[in-house]
Amino acid sequence: MTSTGDPMTEAIEQLQQLGFSEYEARAYVTLLQANPLTGYELAKRSGIPRPNIYPVLQHLEERGAVLRVETPEGVRYAPAPPEEFFKRLDRRFEETLQAARKALEALAPPPEPEPVWNLTGYSALLDHARALLERATRTVWIALWPPEASALAMPLVQAESRGVRITTLCLAACATVCEGCRGQLYRYRIAPSATTRWLILVADEAETVAGEIQGESEARGIRTRQPMLVNLTLDYIRHSIALATVVEELGAGIRQLGPRTRKWLRIMQQRLRRKEASA
Repeated sequence: MTSTGDPMTEAIEQLQQLGFSEYEARAYVTLLQANPLTGYELAKRSGIPRPNIYPVLQHLEERGAVLRVETPEGVRYAPAPPEEFFKRLDRRFEETLQAARKALEALAPPPEPEPVWNLTGYSALLDHARALLERATRTVWIALWPPEASALAMPLVQAESRGVRITTLCLAACATVCEGCRGQLYRYRIAPSATTRWLILVADEAETVAGEIQGESEARGIRTRQPMLVNLTLDYIRHSIALATVVEELGAGIRQLGPRTRKWLRIMQQRLRRKEASA
């Protein structure tokens, strides 16, 4: 607001910006200049009509801007010191702001949960896997078999060329590295059964595609950004690599470990041997 040059007028205008009515602002500013005053004296000095002065004073009292002074000659009014009044005004404004924020937040709908898309068909599974590879900017964790490695070779190469860090778990444990196995490569035969194969892909540790494939064209899977499911699929790849590596490196040394450790490592050992036998 442009300054008028008159301190009293400017003070009244500023108080109006803070929510005072014109009469309230004039009454408070007048009391700062002369006090204590009776209601009649205040009306006369401020130019506020007499019928309006007492409702104005009552409102100012409720706001803590004006103090009532009882004297032998009757009731008079004095202004609260500006510093004290404005500290009180700051607290009330902050309390009102917090209450308004909570009220509005309560009205806002809760955030929609991340969807889980169900994928049906081999082509659909591969299309969604390609989409994730094209969007990846930092990391890709992928577990796959040779047919899927071949089908996803191009987007994997492109992701690697963009600087995406790729970790691959070859679930067929191929003796020769194929074109689709990029980045840091681990080769272990870990899969649910001899008749199915899996494709698991996690992009930027934020989104996953996971599917089970039967034969050449049958597949069912999911795509989601739900953190729990993303972490489960990511940990499956990590833990499979870690356990398979430990089992392979320990070999006969498993017998030297405690019974509980041997139990779980031998489960992994049996899975690895079963896949090797079925190869």
